[in-house]
Amino acid sequence: MPAVVDIEKCTACETCVDVCPAAAISMEDGKAKVDADLCVDCETCVDECPSEAISME
Repeated sequence: MPAVVDIEKCTACETCVDVCPAAAISMEDGKAKVDADLCVDCETCVDECPSEAISME
């Protein structure tokens, strides 16, 4: 299951974009967005997100 971003919690800090080993996260309309086709389910973004806005679906 790919990572999912809670856009209400996302602060657009881009930490997840920087740490994603699969380059599956981009910023869209000021919020992080995960490309499910690229996500490798490693949970790095979940662990690194300072606002706890990312979870595994």
